[in-house]
Amino acid sequence: MAHLHFWITVIFLFAVTQCSNARRHFMDVNSDIKDESYDLSCVFNVRSFGAVGDGYTDDTRAFHSAWKAACSVESGILLVPSDGVFTITSTIFSGPCKPETVFQVDGVLMPPDGPECWPETDSKQQWLVFYKLNGMTLTGKGTIEGNGEKWWNLPCKPHRGPNGSTLPGPCDSPALIRFFMSYNLRVRDLRIENSPQFHFKFDGCENVQIEGISINSPALSPNTDGIHVENTKSVFISNSFISNGDDCISIGPGCSMVEIDNVTCGPSHGISIGSLGVHNSQACVSNITVRNTVIRNSDNGVRIKTWQGGIGSVSEIIFDNIFMENVRNCINVDQYYCLTKDCMNQSTAVYVSNVLYSNIKGTYDVRSPPIHFACSDSIPCTNITMAEVELLPHEGELVDDPFCWNAYGVQETLTIPPISCLQDGVPDDLQDSINFGC
Repeated sequence: MAHLHFWITVIFLFAVTQCSNARRHFMDVNSDIKDESYDLSCVFNVRSFGAVGDGYTDDTRAFHSAWKAACSVESGILLVPSDGVFTITSTIFSGPCKPETVFQVDGVLMPPDGPECWPETDSKQQWLVFYKLNGMTLTGKGTIEGNGEKWWNLPCKPHRGPNGSTLPGPCDSPALIRFFMSYNLRVRDLRIENSPQFHFKFDGCENVQIEGISINSPALSPNTDGIHVENTKSVFISNSFISNGDDCISIGPGCSMVEIDNVTCGPSHGISIGSLGVHNSQACVSNITVRNTVIRNSDNGVRIKTWQGGIGSVSEIIFDNIFMENVRNCINVDQYYCLTKDCMNQSTAVYVSNVLYSNIKGTYDVRSPPIHFACSDSIPCTNITMAEVELLPHEGELVDDPFCWNAYGVQETLTIPPISCLQDGVPDDLQDSINFGC
């Protein structure tokens, strides 16, 4: 083992002194890349640090060494080559690093195969973690494979126990890729599939660009959100395809300036803001835009969901130019979100206001009304605007009875189906009942 550490050190020092050669080799094998952002100085192939890439050997140590090398030089690239299947255990790749670090996956990268293979000392809540980084890119022409099926089939998962039951007890499953307390991030051109839980999670981050990615998991895989963001600002998600078993994209508390453009979802649970305000907590979400998006064969379309008893606000939300095909609950605000039967109606709620639904067209599953505004008894939803909303049944008869409760707004054009239950104006006593906390 001492000899291995010696040769890894020698390789690292040699690589640092031969950056121009490494860069030349990288550009040769990636000759189709024209983006100037890839005019990088050093490439650190994980094979050069001892990675085997046979799909069975634990290559974690080699990845740590390659990361240390790439992190220590400007524009360093950790390269997962296209000629291997690499397995690593739960790992934190931490910074700070020199500027413009790239984690490039051209082969296949995956965690151990299910809970029984998961090391006892490893976290069961996360697998690949990027922590305290600034200016990093995650990219590649390969696949990050989550090996999630054995996690989905745990008896504590919904309806996976004996006779279709759900057994009580701890049910941790790892999020596949997590960015935590990091800035100026770029994720592009990757394929990610079969995560045990969330595929991507961004927490405490700022200035995130996600483009050209593909996320795929079965429709019945539990809690496999495609992209989840919380306590994160300035996010741009574009030109991506997401098919999974939970929310296509979910936006949690503490988020602002999130833009979603040209994303195709489905099957999934749609694009969700929330859930917010759980356990009487504060939740502040603002300036969210979803446009030029397609949602197909999904349980929900665009949704805002909050728990009773929370405080805070959801405001300045735009859903524009969205096509839906065979979607239940196409437009949905649910301020009575609850996962059990014993939730109580409470006197506070997250305030929902200034929400625009514009040019939303397509077909809905007639098992549910396509428009559903269930707002808090104590704090109404206000300034909801409907414009060019036309939703027809995918099969069957037109459901002409959208649901509204304590919802106020305007219809700029005739809505199909008509939504006569949306109330005009704003209640006089609204300000007295709001506790923003934001």
